[in-house]
Amino acid sequence: MIRLSLFFGTSISLFFIPWAIIKAWLAPLPDSIQEQLQKTTQYGFDGVIVYINQTGKEPEFYSAGWKNSEQKIPADPHSLFKIASIGKLYHAVSIAKLASANKISLDKSLAYYFPELVGRIEYADKITIRMLVKHRSGIPNYINDSTFWTDPPKNSEETLARVLDLPANYKPDASYEYSNTNYLLLSNLIEKVTQKSTFAYIKESILNPLNLIHTFGSIHDVNPDDVMSGYYVGYDEDTKLTNYGSMLATAEDVGLFLRALNDGSVFDSDKEKELYASIYTFEHTGLIVGYQSIAKYHKDIDAVVIQFTNTTNFDGYNWNLSEIGYNRVVKILRRKS
Repeated sequence: MIRLSLFFGTSISLFFIPWAIIKAWLAPLPDSIQEQLQKTTQYGFDGVIVYINQTGKEPEFYSAGWKNSEQKIPADPHSLFKIASIGKLYHAVSIAKLASANKISLDKSLAYYFPELVGRIEYADKITIRMLVKHRSGIPNYINDSTFWTDPPKNSEETLARVLDLPANYKPDASYEYSNTNYLLLSNLIEKVTQKSTFAYIKESILNPLNLIHTFGSIHDVNPDDVMSGYYVGYDEDTKLTNYGSMLATAEDVGLFLRALNDGSVFDSDKEKELYASIYTFEHTGLIVGYQSIAKYHKDIDAVVIQFTNTTNFDGYNWNLSEIGYNRVVKILRRKS
């Protein structure tokens, strides 16, 4: 009986092993990045884009699979893409710039800037702007609302309403928990202080100085034909036109921004860069329905590598497979270097 139960237990465990991940991880490394992208599409992604910015070399553009699988339009490395949470890097830089210019204080409370939120967000008088940037506020994440993905809010007011009057997840600065609500409130603060839209400030203070002309604030600001389609496993509908509030950019624009972030040229002074370094990270990933993105700088080879994949599942395996594809691209690049 013991042997039989061990057999069935082992069989069940083997059934749940993510074989697709193990297979992708153990497969021999291809000779070229283009070959790896072809393999990445075999992991279950409709399309993939990679951009490489390495010091001393010409920028490299790669793509495989489909920009639009229904119409059989090949993936284009210059397509616009919903960058989701990578946008937080632009917001954090904006906050650092405003704080460095003494237009906001990182140690003032949420209640100081938004007194109307007292009683609507727990601990509003104790949560500082610094805690918002560092994801240490305890404010619930609005995307955890059960209807967020099926009935997305139409504006920031409706988005914030999803978390008003909810209890905090923890006391301010007592822990860390990633929450999109933090950056929604930071966006509202940027608008209040600058008297212009958050993206208008980002464009003025970050994009224009870097000559980044292929970065946009919303799907409503672009020609949809320029945007890579997005797919969710199990659904036939293209999510490209659904507005979840994401910025859009080409992989090259994201890469040039990330290069400027890491070499400091996006900042107006060393003080500004040091302030930013004290509150946020220098790389990011993004995930939204139909779109996954990875943006990192690799100091050992002095290279920025951006990857976009346009198929999501939210089962964990899908994200792991995108990371495996990305890491293998970096390994090939290291081998070439």
